[in-house]
Amino acid sequence: MASWNSVPLEVLYSVLGWLAFFSWSISFYPQVILNFRRKSVVGLNFDFVLLNLTKHSSYLIYNASLFFSSAVQKQYREKFGFSEMIPVAVNDVVFSIHAVLLTAFTLFQIAFYDRGNQKVSRIAIGIVSVAWLYAAVCVFIALPRHSWLWLISCFNTIQVVMTIIKYIPQAFFNFRRKSTVGFSIGNILLDFFGGVMNYSQMAVQSIDQNSWVNFYGNIGKTMISLVSIFFDILFIIQHYVLYPSKRATMPSVSREGSKDPLLEASDHPHSDTV
Repeated sequence: MASWNSVPLEVLYSVLGWLAFFSWSISFYPQVILNFRRKSVVGLNFDFVLLNLTKHSSYLIYNASLFFSSAVQKQYREKFGFSEMIPVAVNDVVFSIHAVLLTAFTLFQIAFYDRGNQKVSRIAIGIVSVAWLYAAVCVFIALPRHSWLWLISCFNTIQVVMTIIKYIPQAFFNFRRKSTVGFSIGNILLDFFGGVMNYSQMAVQSIDQNSWVNFYGNIGKTMISLVSIFFDILFIIQHYVLYPSKRATMPSVSREGSKDPLLEASDHPHSDTV
C-alpha cells in the first residue's frame, strides 16, 4: 500500500483538500438563503438543480465506493499499480454527502416556495432519465462479472457529463440577456476557489508520489475541477467585464413582453445580498 514520502506535502494535501471542501460546501448556501429570505424560487433554474442533484448523487456513489470498498480499491490497484494511492480523500466523501443534502434541500424549497410559472423542462427530465437508465444498465452488466471499478467509473462518467451540461443554460442565459442580474457571483467565486484548491491537492499528491496516475486514474475528479474552473472564469468575465454596467439597469421586459422573472426577483430588497 502506498504511503507519503514527504510529511509537509501530506499536510499540504490535507489542508488543500479541506479548503476545497469548505469553499465548495459554503457555495451552496447563498441560493438557499436567498430562497428563504424571498420565500420564492422565482429566478432559480430548476433544470440546473435537477441536473446538479444527479451529478452529486453519482459523484457520492463513486467517492464512497472507492474510499470504503476494499474490493473496489483492490481492482483500482490491480489496474493502476499497487504502489498507487487511492485518489479519493475523506473530504471528497464528506463533500459529496453534504452536496447531495443541500441540493435535495433546494428541491424541497422549490416544492414549497413561490415558483411563478417556472417548471422543469422536458429536456432536463429526459437527460436525467437517460443518465439513470445508463447507470442501471451498467449495474446489470457489472454484477455477474464483479467489475466494481468499471461500475463506479460509469457513475463517474455521469457526474462529469452532468458537470459539463449544468452550467450551459446559465451561461447562455447571461449572454442572451447581456446581464448577470439574479445570478449570485458569490457562489461562483467560492466554486472557483474550491476548484483551484481541489486541482492543487491532486498536483501535490502527484509530486509526492512522482506519478501522474492520480490525474488519469481519477479522471472524474480532474475533469470536475477543470470544467468548473472554465465556467467559473466565464461567469466572472460576464459579471465583471462584459456586463458590469447592466447588472442593475437591464430593462426588465422579456421577449414575450412580460417581466423577466430573474430581473423581477432582483427588485426584491434581499435578492442580491448573497
